[in-house]
Amino acid sequence: MSPREVLEFAQTKVAGLGIATVYRNLKALVQEEWLTPVEMPGGAVLYEMAGKNHHHHFQCDRCHRVFEVNGCVPAVDRLAASGFQVQRHELILYGICAACRRHRRN
Repeated sequence: MSPREVLEFAQTKVAGLGIATVYRNLKALVQEEWLTPVEMPGGAVLYEMAGKNHHHHFQCDRCHRVFEVNGCVPAVDRLAASGFQVQRHELILYGICAACRRHRRN
């Protein structure tokens, strides 16, 4: 979720909640390892629950929602040049999500 999405949801429970409070709490939850930041190129930082198995993300070009993609590219470390050592990686797929594809057909 983005900070704005967190704010919109939280305001349904706590009237008058502000974005500064959301950012303070997101920062604290990252420090306490309850949340993990997900940095999307060219976009806002999103947050997801910490402790999940390794996964990647798919971002819809139409609605801009971000979805989790389970699994990984086999032998991704072999994509690096000879002599390089891969220590971590991120993979983001881009395209059209199922809901946007259905909406376009109607």
